[in-house]
Amino acid sequence: MSTQAGGGSAARPRLIRAMNEQLLLDQIRTAGHISRADLARISSLSKNTVSLALANLERAGLVRTSGVRTGGPGPAALLYEVHPEAGFVLALDVGKQFLRGAIGDFSGRIRARSFARTRAGSAHARVTELVRLAESLYAEAGITAADITQTVLGSPGVYDPRRDALTLVSGLAGWEKPQILAELRKAFGDSLMVENDVNAAALAERAHGHGRDVDSFAFVWIGTGIGMGLVLDGRLHRGVHGAAGEIGYLPLDGATGTRGLRDARDPRDARRRSGFESAASAAGIVRAARDAGLRGSVSARRVFAAAARGDVRAAGVVADEAVLVARAICSVIAVVDPDLIVLGGGVGQAAGLIAPVERELRRLAPVLPELRVSALGADAVVDGCLAAGLERTWETVTVSP
Repeated sequence: MSTQAGGGSAARPRLIRAMNEQLLLDQIRTAGHISRADLARISSLSKNTVSLALANLERAGLVRTSGVRTGGPGPAALLYEVHPEAGFVLALDVGKQFLRGAIGDFSGRIRARSFARTRAGSAHARVTELVRLAESLYAEAGITAADITQTVLGSPGVYDPRRDALTLVSGLAGWEKPQILAELRKAFGDSLMVENDVNAAALAERAHGHGRDVDSFAFVWIGTGIGMGLVLDGRLHRGVHGAAGEIGYLPLDGATGTRGLRDARDPRDARRRSGFESAASAAGIVRAARDAGLRGSVSARRVFAAAARGDVRAAGVVADEAVLVARAICSVIAVVDPDLIVLGGGVGQAAGLIAPVERELRRLAPVLPELRVSALGADAVVDGCLAAGLERTWETVTVSP
């Protein structure tokens, strides 16, 4: 199916047919299951035009019949749906501790999902582990690698399309080397998309979470690192270099309660990240908790739990964290003024953080958008990669060059 045609009047009928087919395909996708009569009514096309377009879409393998609708006046109505096997998306999430993946079909249904703890000691070994995870997903979904239309990899760092390079990666040693991107393309094909992991989580929030009901929102991720996915007018904003949302680089130096941002910064990493990320990430919370006198096995989760139980030292650490997060969000609000701010990540979703953040924002911010905690789980990055891959798959299978 193609919406492209040569010049002259002879090309016009082909262009019109292709546009009609695209219109009906989009309507079938939105409806899930729909009859020919309903398609004619919604599209304002004649029944003959709809019948011809449906026949072409069936021959192309893009739609199929999915049963009949009975119980209404007149004969039973044949229903149509997009053909699930017209294309498949492989979504992968590469993290420091876990690799996650899923396969979705053309209808958006998930055919396989899995995860594995990574034991890779090098970037090359991590690529090998991703290939192994993908192979297990192919087997579970009952397909082969050749059936995959689009692969999307959610990764730390920024993919710069102008340079065809992955940069600003933290936490995965050697991951931004050019040969790693070449290895990934060799393993998964030249159509491989690399998406920043927090951007992917924002896409999942747009598709399945609080972002469904607004046009513009910021998804602020706080965990082992800090980042933001920014959706403006319904579209993910990546920026010219792919670095939009890298709020871990905000130069928010200064002291906050017991936590000095300049003191928290690792001087070996000063070029890479600001003191803000070093102080406000999970590692910064642990460091601040130990400075405050907490002993034993300290983690960000345990600090929040201790604060909830009334531990004064832990409560002070959480209060300082709320101030740091509110300062970053205030910067976003002042520049973008979104409808909604969503907090995600292990720290961002911690119980007891959102309330003090909102209190501080009321003091700092020029306006206060709605503030929500993401309800998405550990598969948020994978689900966002599936959403991005499905959109690209639709473009691939419905518009041929």
